[in-house]
Order: sequence, then structure tokens, then C-alpha cells
Amino acid sequence: MLSEVLLVSAPGKVILHGEHAVVHGKVALAVALNLRTFLRLQPHSNGKVGLNLPNIGIKRAWVVAKLQMLDTSFLKQGDVTALTPEQVEKLKEVAGFPEDCADHEHLAVLSFLYLYLSICQSQRALPSLDVTVWSELPTGAGLGSSAAYSVCLAAALLTACEEIPNPLKDGEAASRWTEESLELINKWAFQGERVIHGNPSGVDNAVSTWGGGLRYQKGKISSLKSVETSAAGVKPVAGRSRPPALKILLINTKVPRSTKALVAGVRSRLLKFPEIVAPLLTSIDAISLECERVLGEMAAAPAPEHYLVLEELIDMNQHHLNALGVGHASLDRLCQIWSSQRWRP
Repeated sequence: MLSEVLLVSAPGKVILHGEHAVVHGKVALAVALNLRTFLRLQPHSNGKVGLNLPNIGIKRAWVVAKLQMLDTSFLKQGDVTALTPEQVEKLKEVAGFPEDCADHEHLAVLSFLYLYLSICQSQRALPSLDVTVWSELPTGAGLGSSAAYSVCLAAALLTACEEIPNPLKDGEAASRWTEESLELINKWAFQGERVIHGNPSGVDNAVSTWGGGLRYQKGKISSLKSVETSAAGVKPVAGRSRPPALKILLINTKVPRSTKALVAGVRSRLLKFPEIVAPLLTSIDAISLECERVLGEMAAAPAPEHYLVLEELIDMNQHHLNALGVGHASLDRLCQIWSSQRWRP
């Protein structure tokens, strides 16, 4: 068991194209942001495990001996598999939560307990430690705050329990894990995401784990070479020195949305109107592929006309999201303002 303090960070993300369609097997293009979530893990010997989430006003602690006595056999040691609804209810019992709790604050605690109990079962006794997580990412804004949270938790707990090696060497201020370690971090982070969101695509935790720009489809990940890398790492990790090929103006409408509810809404609409919604998802997929082609051209020789194509693709994609029922009046207003100004790079 690791004995020293561990500092971890992971980036948020923005999906350029493929949002919601990716849940149904279509291509998504996503890039990491220079906004990060940070975690500090402090091992100690006071017989308690603590979780502090100052951004959302949560501070919880459990007596390790009591957790050790609980029946957690439903969490198979080292088994990176999804929890069943019945297992989620058992986890709520362990946390002392009511059955109907579904707000993000409770789910964030459940995700922590799930990862702590599952990963730390490899130890002879559950470890005493304090975990504090804070973030530059707003919650409910579609920027992958829960994924960055899950990635930080998975990376810190796996490292603390020596399931993966600590990449930080003596004298180094920052480092990142090996590809093999990142694969395991991503698998556990995805399960933490499932506790929070139910049926996420996996793209958010993948971008937060590997950073940079990613093409994601049905669990298969490949890199978009034209954007800067900013991956999960020990302490804040700066991107590579090469500047990004694309600068994105990101606007926060400050209208919180529930990813879980939006994903469920799209699924419901697909079941209700399959012959209408399925072609919409296929069209979103085509937009993603065209954007990928344009970005590939821009990596070699960017030209003003590329930006015009990207702008048109974003406009079309927004109309598709509205048709899926996941748009919002505030987003439409932003699009109208942008269109009236006709700003150009």
C-alpha cells in the first residue's frame, strides 16, 4: 500500500460531433480541454476513509472496520464489470442512502464507494485514507466532469493499492502512466461512470484518460493527430509543446443538464419513432466522418475554407440534436447571435 501523498489530475472534454449518437454505435469526435479535475489522496492510520468534494459541498467519512464487516461479496475482487441494478441497491445500503436517491451528489459518493471497495479488496485490509477532489469543470455542462472525477479516483486508488506502478520518479514534478496502466484506469473509470450515468458511451472517460483528440466508436479508440495532448497524470500535466491546430470558443450557458436523463430521452424517442430517429443518428455519423476528413486536411495545410466547412457542420449537427430532443433554447439563442455576427477566424 502506498504510504505517501498522491496528487492526480485529469482533463475534461468537449464532443465536437457524435454526441448522443455515440451511445448507439456511431462515431464521436472529442477533444480534451485545458480545464482539469484534481485529486489528493492522503494515506493514514486513523481507521477511517474520507471523501471531500468541496465543489459540491460533500464531506463524508466511514469507519473502515465497519465497511470491512459489511457483505460486499457482490463486488468481485478485480472484476471490472458493470453493476447490476440489484448490486447498485446493495451499494446504497452500504452507503446508508435511501433507495430512491438519484441526485448527482449521492451518485458521486456511490461511485467513490464502488471503486474504493472494488479496487481495495486486493489488500489484506481496507486502507485508511482521505480523498479530496476539486475541479475547474462546471457540473452538468457536458464537459465530462464526472468522467474526470472517475478517472482521478480510479487512477489514484489503483496506484495507492499498487495495482499499477506509480509513474512518478524521484525528482520529477509530473508524469503519466504507461499505456497498459491507462487501459486499466479507463476500464475502472468507465464502471465508475456507469454508477453515475447508467449507460454512458465511454467516450468521456476515454478522453479524460488519454487526452488529446479521440475518435470513438463502439469502444474502439483512435487518436486524432491534429490536436494537443493533455492526459490523465500525476499532478497537473501540461500538453505537448506543439500548439493545437484548432481553437474552440467554448460558451457555458449555465443551464445544467442531466446526461443520464438526456440519454434516456433519446433512447425513448428512438423506440417510439425508429424510422425517423435512426436516420437522424446515421446523419450525425456522416457529419462526424466529414469533420474527421476536414480535420485531417487541416493538419497538413489549414485554409480559411476549412473553417467555413466546420462552421456549417456544427450548424447542421445542432439542428440534428434539436430533432433528437436534446437541444435547448439557450443554445438556439447562442447560434442565432453567432450567425448574426458572422465572426470569422
